[in-house]
Amino acid sequence: FASFQSANSMDNTQQNSIDLHGDEEIIEVIELNEMEPDPDDLADDLEDVDFEDGGHGHDDEGWETEDEMEEDQDDSELTFSKHTGSVFCVSLDPVTNSMVVTGGEDDKAYVWRLSDGEVLLECTGHKDSVTCAAFSHDSSMVACGDMSGLIKVWKVETKEEMWSFEVGDLEWMEWHPCAAVLLAGTDDGNVWMWKIPSGDCKTFQCSASQATSGKVLPDGKRAVVGYDDGTVRIWDLKQGNAAHVVKGQDAHRGALTCLACNKDGSLVLTGSVDGLAKLINTATGKVVGAFSVDGGKAKGSNDPEESNSVESVGFCNILPLVAVAYLDGTLAIYDLATQVLRNTCAHEAGIVNLQWEESSSVVATCCLDGVLRLWDARSGGIVSEYCGHAAEILNFTVNREASLAVTASGDNKAKVFCLQRPDR
Repeated sequence: FASFQSANSMDNTQQNSIDLHGDEEIIEVIELNEMEPDPDDLADDLEDVDFEDGGHGHDDEGWETEDEMEEDQDDSELTFSKHTGSVFCVSLDPVTNSMVVTGGEDDKAYVWRLSDGEVLLECTGHKDSVTCAAFSHDSSMVACGDMSGLIKVWKVETKEEMWSFEVGDLEWMEWHPCAAVLLAGTDDGNVWMWKIPSGDCKTFQCSASQATSGKVLPDGKRAVVGYDDGTVRIWDLKQGNAAHVVKGQDAHRGALTCLACNKDGSLVLTGSVDGLAKLINTATGKVVGAFSVDGGKAKGSNDPEESNSVESVGFCNILPLVAVAYLDGTLAIYDLATQVLRNTCAHEAGIVNLQWEESSSVVATCCLDGVLRLWDARSGGIVSEYCGHAAEILNFTVNREASLAVTASGDNKAKVFCLQRPDR
């Protein structure tokens, strides 16, 4: 600050002391310490100073730019800071919704208490970033998978490692909804299924391309898997065969990025880098609808590289609506029956993930700008937004009551946000 004062005073000194006398400039030298700057003049001078760029490293800690003040806003109730790299995945235990598991770039996962952030279990021994972590249906076990394909299962109560297995590069991992059975998809096209802890194993092979996304349907008897070549397979888990294959004209024109099913598992919504979301009847394997935002390249360009990738999809539980989140920051709400676009919700950056609240028409989104937002799907209006992360949010989850959200971010932190709403 002192250097800014000196520089501005010097400028004023030179401007005010020049008199023209004939062809000569007569310069009166004035000692700086003889001129006490007027406080108003000094304030005017400082309005033009860019403190972010102009600091000289000695006395600028006390100053905040407007951007810095915004960054300092933290709406979270609790911050979990144990990870030493980006936090890639987050999941709540399904029974009590009181335990969180997060996996990160530091090659480990933590199980911690939602209420106070206390670590209950540290899951170590991984060889790469932990990108998948989830609790079993009864919350007794937690599975963690790293990018290299090493999967470990831990018993939460005893903090003991129960089982581990190594597959190819891991794309996704999910527990069965009502049994101690774990599924995973790999980049060699295989889908693996294990009974835990016995390790009894079955594989569902499709060597054509990566198994990029997968989900066990609510009946527990089938799983839907999307692949890098745009195809979708519905696997019969007991028989070990593909009951239906969506391929050819019906398939996506690029890799699948995400999929979701409705509450009874009769419909699956798939999203792809080709900019399309497709609706599939799981009983027949037929594509019964396709969704795309209007205009530009988003209508499913033949070149997936040029299209507006679909990043996340989901069904509303209480209304016939679906949500599709795009890389350009558009959240589109479509009517399920007519497939008409109802509302679009514009974000300032690409959307990473979306999740509908369990029993309302509110959909939550996390974004590359580090903000969590709630939207009213009926009106398309924003309900609220929550700041606090200093980097992109890479994943999040909302509890059953939709009173809390837990986020995972590239700033090495996970945060718990209290989702305040007037009707709660």
